[in-house]
Amino acid sequence: MARQAPEGLITALDIGSSKVCALIAQKGDGGELVVLGTGQRESKGVKRGYIADMAATELAVREAVEQAEKIAGFNIEDVWVSFSAGGLISDLVKLEIDLGGHRVDQSDIDHLLKTGRNAIDPHGRMVLHAQPTRYTIDGLAGVKTPLGLHADRLGVEIHVVATEGSPIRNLDLCVRSAHLEVRSIVAAPLATGHACLSDEERDLGVALVEIGAAVTNVSVFSQGMLTGLASIPMGAADITDDIASAFGTRRAQAERMKCFYGSANMTPRDNHDMIDVAPVASDDESEGTRITRAQLIAVIRQRLDRLMGEIQKELRKLNFEEPVGRQIVLTGGGAELKGMADYAQQALGRTVRIGRPRGLSALPDAHAGPGFATLAGLAMFAAADPIDLRALDPQHQMVVRPNAGAVLRRLWAAFRANY
Repeated sequence: MARQAPEGLITALDIGSSKVCALIAQKGDGGELVVLGTGQRESKGVKRGYIADMAATELAVREAVEQAEKIAGFNIEDVWVSFSAGGLISDLVKLEIDLGGHRVDQSDIDHLLKTGRNAIDPHGRMVLHAQPTRYTIDGLAGVKTPLGLHADRLGVEIHVVATEGSPIRNLDLCVRSAHLEVRSIVAAPLATGHACLSDEERDLGVALVEIGAAVTNVSVFSQGMLTGLASIPMGAADITDDIASAFGTRRAQAERMKCFYGSANMTPRDNHDMIDVAPVASDDESEGTRITRAQLIAVIRQRLDRLMGEIQKELRKLNFEEPVGRQIVLTGGGAELKGMADYAQQALGRTVRIGRPRGLSALPDAHAGPGFATLAGLAMFAAADPIDLRALDPQHQMVVRPNAGAVLRRLWAAFRANY
């Protein structure tokens, strides 16, 4: 029987349109994050990143977490959850207070941060993050620690990420219905950036493009912070649907064809390689067809061309045009398609690399690909425990502290479901 979780355990929960994944990790003696257990289930209740079937999603969450608990040997009570649907906005709030030339002490910083919290106006949206990124001293930007410095004016830049409230409430309710407490709901681009981007990349400027199953998130990082966000309601599952429709086969077969034979680039040999396509119907009278690999890739390329066009538009809107040397990091399940980096580099006219999760010890190979970058980054975000100004005001805080009855409620629910 699983034991009660020790202090300092982190559980990340990524609820996507194709899969629900859980990861349990703990900080090692050297400060590294060690993975203790992972779990994964098919997601059947999420459409374009939004909860569409509460019961189906709740079941997938419960099973994924239970699988991770079984491997880790611990029962967990609370989770950090990612939010990857559209509607996310990123903003920077700047303000200053007068100090009169005296040295900055902690009370000055506390007063500044409380003033900053009150200055946030989400315009009816729900604030997911309100993080002080850097301070200013008499207009000098980039001060990390102003404590002890003399200044006439002390300022701060606060990074705010907000979204519509209803999808967040549905996500929160779904996780709590699985008898888990929600520590925090984290914007997926922030989490993914922790796993795929170095500090220097975030400082110099980089675009992170996460191609999920049904949503592609485009985010721009500069001067160490997330500066812009955009979501495109298109992803890798649309490629699968295109294949299924074009060749008259089932989605499961189309997905297999995409993974085993698909590519973003075409070669002369692809006109000669043949692929057997199973029919939609499984009766004996139905006969399958044969297509060339070139035909399959042509269908894939049509969708990719549309997607890259939309990504290019969003990058322009996010002012990611100059300097031309800034690179793009491609991640998400769609980035696992063969030849994707080379294709995207030609289509977008930028240096492109595939972003895989890094910085975690004992991460299973099955969860070490681009499709699990958000899951890994979520655990890293939780371990970093960044300052959030919502914690200064209980009314703005999404966090509900875990209670000892969470595990008992889940065990009782599991008992009733099985017996």
